[in-house]
Amino acid sequence: MSGWEERGDALFKSFRFKNFSEAFGFLARVALHAEKVDHHPEFTSVWNRVDFRLTTHDAGGVTARDRELAVVIDRLAGESKAG
Repeated sequence: MSGWEERGDALFKSFRFKNFSEAFGFLARVALHAEKVDHHPEFTSVWNRVDFRLTTHDAGGVTARDRELAVVIDRLAGESKAG
């Protein structure tokens, strides 16, 4: 979970890519995984940047599910060559 920052009730991290297409492709892969595990991140995407906020609303904060999703997001970012 390198680079994730815990602030209050959530984990935050930004990823940068070479261009919009790479960022969007990465986000699509995250979405497919999130749907499969039924744990959906909050995110914003602006051109080559994707920002995540991970929290479990039902629990009122960060849980193991958020940390597990962060690990997967990091792995997918590595496969996508995020900077």
